[in-house]
Amino acid sequence: MNTNYSDNNHLVLMGKVTSEKRFSHEIYGESFYIFNMEIPRLSDTADIIPVTVSERLITDDKLKIGNKVLIKGQFRSYNSYENEKNKLILTVFAKDIFFEDEIEQELVSEENKESISNEVVLSGYICKKPIYRQTPFGREISDLLLAVNRAYNKSDYIPAIAWGRTARFCQNIEVGTEVRVVGRVQSRTYEKKFEDGTVETRTAYEVSIGSLEVINEKDKASEENEEEAM
Repeated sequence: MNTNYSDNNHLVLMGKVTSEKRFSHEIYGESFYIFNMEIPRLSDTADIIPVTVSERLITDDKLKIGNKVLIKGQFRSYNSYENEKNKLILTVFAKDIFFEDEIEQELVSEENKESISNEVVLSGYICKKPIYRQTPFGREISDLLLAVNRAYNKSDYIPAIAWGRTARFCQNIEVGTEVRVVGRVQSRTYEKKFEDGTVETRTAYEVSIGSLEVINEKDKASEENEEEAM
């Protein structure tokens, strides 16, 4: 079992702050806050991603709306109990944060720093049967749920989506298979319809898979599939 939890779950995000920080929670006297950041896509749209950060990493004069930031950390999940139902909440957990005057120096060692704006690497286990489907326009998609080990016997449950021939490959992956995925964190809005006819607009967060590699699977060699993400 891979117990290097930083290798299991690592991401880099670079974008701009789009909200004021708001209090999230406190652990052992350390306060944590959440703010939103906007990460541009190649398609001229953008993802709005929530980031959880310790008070020890931020200063109010730098964490301002419109300021550029670089985040290094993990994509995490936790359960929230609301209205007698469990809800899976996803957030980026910042282990390091760099502000505009620090970013260039931090990226000096990166080989391809121009492309680093949204990358996440996860090693985990398929914990639900992948759901394969096709859009009305014939695009192939597979929905996955990864269990990613974390320290102290915890796990993060991360939804992910694969495209094209990677999606076709994923539909045959068995529950319990260990995989490594590289992709990006994306936000997606959708409408939730209730029994009383009301509709609520919600935002989901997931990993859009760029490449997937099977780490171990009985009687099968590891196979890597790559597909350009949307």
